[in-house]
Amino acid sequence: MSKKSKVHVFVRTRPTDNFAHDLIEFQDDNKTIDIHAKGKDAKRTVVNNQLLDWSFKMDGILHNASQDQMYSEVASDMVTQLMEGYNGTLLCYGQTGAGKTFTMTGTTENYKHRGVIPRSISQVYREIANRPEHSINVRISYLEIYNETMFDLLSTLPSNFMGFPSMSITEDEFGVNIKGLSMHAAATEEEALNLLFEGETNRAIAAHSMNSVSSRSHCIFTIHVETRSRTESTAMYMKSKLNLVDLAGSERLSKTGSEGKTQTEAMYINKSLTFLEQTIIALADKRREHVPYRQTKLTHALKDSLGGNCNTVMIANIWGEAQQIEETISTLRFATRMMCISIEAAVNEFYDPVLVVKKLEKEIIHLKQELAMHDTLANRSQINYEPLSDSQLMEVDTQVRRYLDGSLDELDIVNIRQIQNIFGTFKKLVGQMEMDVEARLRAKYTMIDRSDPAAIAAAQRAGVVFDEHGGASYVGDVDGQGFGLGMAPASAKPTHSAVASAKKRGRRSKDRSSPQGGAGRPSPVPSTQPSQPSPTRQIGLETRDSATRLETSSAAGSATAMEATQAPRASTPPLRTVAFEEFKHERGSEINRILMENKDILSAKNKLCRDLAKTINLTKQEIDETRLTLEQLRSERLEQGEFVSENGEQVISEQEFQLMKKLKELKASYRSDYDELTQVKSEKKYCQKLVDQCRQRLVTEFDNWYSDCFLSNGGEENQTSAQAGLGARPGTLYNGDVPEDEGEKFERLQSQLLMENPDSAAFYNAKMRTERRQTLEKAMNQAQAQQSVRKHSNVGAPTVTIRNKPPSTLMTVQ
Repeated sequence: MSKKSKVHVFVRTRPTDNFAHDLIEFQDDNKTIDIHAKGKDAKRTVVNNQLLDWSFKMDGILHNASQDQMYSEVASDMVTQLMEGYNGTLLCYGQTGAGKTFTMTGTTENYKHRGVIPRSISQVYREIANRPEHSINVRISYLEIYNETMFDLLSTLPSNFMGFPSMSITEDEFGVNIKGLSMHAAATEEEALNLLFEGETNRAIAAHSMNSVSSRSHCIFTIHVETRSRTESTAMYMKSKLNLVDLAGSERLSKTGSEGKTQTEAMYINKSLTFLEQTIIALADKRREHVPYRQTKLTHALKDSLGGNCNTVMIANIWGEAQQIEETISTLRFATRMMCISIEAAVNEFYDPVLVVKKLEKEIIHLKQELAMHDTLANRSQINYEPLSDSQLMEVDTQVRRYLDGSLDELDIVNIRQIQNIFGTFKKLVGQMEMDVEARLRAKYTMIDRSDPAAIAAAQRAGVVFDEHGGASYVGDVDGQGFGLGMAPASAKPTHSAVASAKKRGRRSKDRSSPQGGAGRPSPVPSTQPSQPSPTRQIGLETRDSATRLETSSAAGSATAMEATQAPRASTPPLRTVAFEEFKHERGSEINRILMENKDILSAKNKLCRDLAKTINLTKQEIDETRLTLEQLRSERLEQGEFVSENGEQVISEQEFQLMKKLKELKASYRSDYDELTQVKSEKKYCQKLVDQCRQRLVTEFDNWYSDCFLSNGGEENQTSAQAGLGARPGTLYNGDVPEDEGEKFERLQSQLLMENPDSAAFYNAKMRTERRQTLEKAMNQAQAQQSVRKHSNVGAPTVTIRNKPPSTLMTVQ
């Protein structure tokens, strides 16, 4: 179901003390804005034909509006439609310093001043919480277009091992895709906000006279949503996306005073915005057949968001001062053109092919059951609709041959599959007959191919005469089947009576020797032999079985302890150490055996961790050596001069290519080993937990047994084995009075003194994580003291700075 509508446009004014009330007037309907500009030649006594009075009607005006009011009027409905399967796009357009970035992102210092993107993320996860009947997956991508070059703002995350891949824009039947742009899964609101803050730290910004933190690039923050039903067994699912676009502001160099790099950036920004306006004009003109989407990366990336299957909303940010009145008029004129674009948004429904196949298989089974019931009611229960077996195919072949010989008057038709196989058998027999006839003719006569000139010439040399039509002249009537053999005269043919008698004799002999059909062979039985589990899975199963046996053995130990209470007690209790050793070998032998098994598994896990850590360290050293050699080759190539092919592609040597290939393989090996190490560590942690539980259960059972057997008379102080130091792992504390450190104290105070709004916890947590990561990056990028002698470098030589550099080595697990 699609909805036809227009692009909605809202105007937001930047708060200022010098608002030009005499030039900008808002009407009472809160949709119309009138501009009364002053001409440049107002003081002169000449005729002025310049248009000075303008009136623009929008969908809404946000004058001195708060962030909360702006979001509820502009973006809230779009996020709701996003969860229903509709695509959405929200753009912020305006001159530099008009408040576009503040509208989209807001400030991270104050939770109330957050912009559209953080509020959209919060609403998305609130909608997910309110839809428990759906399984919803959220992915985040962040694209930057800087000087007509695309960059992935989330490529600096540690989880992204692709580095800075080359990106390109591709199109398919589902829309526009950015090849090479990473999409990161975000299970919680905090993870999504962390991705937002990470991308914000990587944006290109600069300062000029009108804005100290001016955005120098166009940014597209996209929320991808995939929704599947948990209650309905349907193959249909929905995929939608919300593009939140923060366009760079248009600039006049005479006002900003940009120079050098900032001036180049301003030229690229104004160029892309100009092409964006041309695209909008072409979309608004119904007579235009061609729309110049491919002129810039911005318009190409937003192709399916401008006039396509997408709900589009634009916020026109204006600066309400008299000095900026010309840019204000230009922004409002662009907004008016934007409102002329028609959109037709529809729900993006897709079908899972795996579920579709399963559904069709169920439908086939259901139809077979209905057909079997119908055959039973019609007294045709012996009919089978399954594919014919080999014995049945042989039976069909025998029946067809008997039918052709005349020993069988008619064929019994059972089902469609039998008819298809009968026709197939006829086709096979006809082909065999043709081959037999041709073989007999070739054995008796010489065949002439009329399409072969050499064969015809050889036949002419042999004395064969051809007529004007290419036919050969032989004695008898000419056969019209393409064979130059002729036909025997009628006197040479046998009589009909002789043919009939020979045919009857052959039919009687075949009736006596024809088979009655072979017995059916049994169908193959599928193998039911179970597959062997992997060693890691087997160890996990052993540990879980040991936990089960631990509970059983503890129950048995309790029963034996109760029996021991009825035995006579010794007058002087033995030492705990002696009694503990005796208990481990007698009463607690089962628990002790399980403890030993878990210890063996834990030691195997520790050894595997050490081996993996050594392997990862060696791989890391090899990666560093390969990278160093590759850098040397690149520096040599740059010194000698780069070679470029005819297509403008860079040419590298074979050695450098092999090193790049080797480096990629080493990184993949490093990642796989690291993932395996992480999994083994988690299994080791689980094994350690089981060992601790077994040890604690053994000590507890021993305490109960020791107290019941020896301490009921009160001759010794009732002291536990943990306090006596028996059975405890070194470094393990069993009492709950553990002093909290500074970090735990800070977290406790933060939870007690939470902000006024309870929903702000995810926002501040994501901000704190980003700040911690930036602090760690700065600390890692600082110069570290080296024990080895450093090579002297030239003063002023450029240095390479690697962000998010992984640790050089991994600590070996003891």
